[in-house]
Amino acid sequence: MNLTLTCSSLLRRSRWLGMLAVIAAPCAQAVTQEIRALFTPDSANPQRNMFINKTPVSGYCADYPSECRDNETFSIRLPVRFDSANPMQPNASSRNSAMFRVPSLWRPLTVTNRDTGETETVEVRIAGFGSRYILSDTAANLTGAATAIEGHRALWGGSSWVNSALPCTYSGVGVYSDSYYGFFWKTPVQGTCVKTASFPIPSMTYSYLDFSYELKTPNPLKMSSGLYTGDLSYRIGPGGDFDMGDVMLPSDPDLTLNFVLDVQHTLKVDIPPGGEKIALVPAGGWQGWLHAGRKPERLFRDQPFHISVSSRFKMQLECEFLQLFNCLIRDPVSQRTAVVQVSVSLPNGLTDFAGRPVQRRPLRVNYGEESMKFQPGAYLDRAPGILHFEMSPFWVNEIVKSGEGGSFSGNITVIWDSEV
Repeated sequence: MNLTLTCSSLLRRSRWLGMLAVIAAPCAQAVTQEIRALFTPDSANPQRNMFINKTPVSGYCADYPSECRDNETFSIRLPVRFDSANPMQPNASSRNSAMFRVPSLWRPLTVTNRDTGETETVEVRIAGFGSRYILSDTAANLTGAATAIEGHRALWGGSSWVNSALPCTYSGVGVYSDSYYGFFWKTPVQGTCVKTASFPIPSMTYSYLDFSYELKTPNPLKMSSGLYTGDLSYRIGPGGDFDMGDVMLPSDPDLTLNFVLDVQHTLKVDIPPGGEKIALVPAGGWQGWLHAGRKPERLFRDQPFHISVSSRFKMQLECEFLQLFNCLIRDPVSQRTAVVQVSVSLPNGLTDFAGRPVQRRPLRVNYGEESMKFQPGAYLDRAPGILHFEMSPFWVNEIVKSGEGGSFSGNITVIWDSEV
């Protein structure tokens, strides 16, 4: 009997989209930024079923990577500038002071597989923000202080901007010169963070916008291969998502984040050399029949294989000779046939779609398709499974007869297919 074992993964290996340009023009335009994440299984860490951020890091986390590495925070610098519309007065209201309110709560968006139309939900939150304020004069001149750092502290009531305004929190890094101060604050909760001037500031600028973000991504093991895309838009300015008060006005009113999740699954099946030739034999071999005439009760062969898989998949049969839902082997001389039943036992960590383990699950042609769909709980790397080929006592009795020889063969193709 000839058996063809085929791994039909049909996985699409799409390349990353190129980085979308960040647009900043003198007139009010929308700023667009791509956020990219990749899932590909890691044989060295099979339990880590997570997307890896692939967005080029810029801004705060690029300048101070040690501040972001431990908590897996990523930052982006955007060319959004904020300029004061009028002088900032001492002890002004919150909206007329240095005010910051950013979208730190989780927001959902839908991403869609470009090829299959499948949808998943991603959540994102702004985990921190920063910039560099630039004064119209030196901090020492504005306050009468003796040094630059004393001037920056005096300008804001005795606390420089390395120390955040609550409920924003300290980030660990601040840089300054005579007339500017670079800062970054974390936003663990939603709230308004305000620094109130103690001296008049004729004019001030935030020269860029840094933000860090966190993502909640779906379980990639339940996603098909391919690119999933979706957009999330924010308003910038007074009353918007990124609200810097009524004094500091943005150069651009809109920000759109374009999300691209790239899922690259593995489905690979390894059959030992010679495993494509299946010989059905009785338990203990043919000696009992040849020498003592003891007819075997069944003929069988268990064929081991190794599977590496990170995605849902289904198994299918194709038969050279078919009877209803099962494959046949045939003697070309007598034209006698017999049914060979095929089943599969999958390794631990692979279940059917109902979550049940797979032991001797029958594989048939055009029957019970849902029962032949399987999914991993984690990435499996060369995990052992078994294909079972068996002829029942009824069919053994039909073809194993004294005085009647024959050579029965047939092609049975087993297909592992990731297109579920």
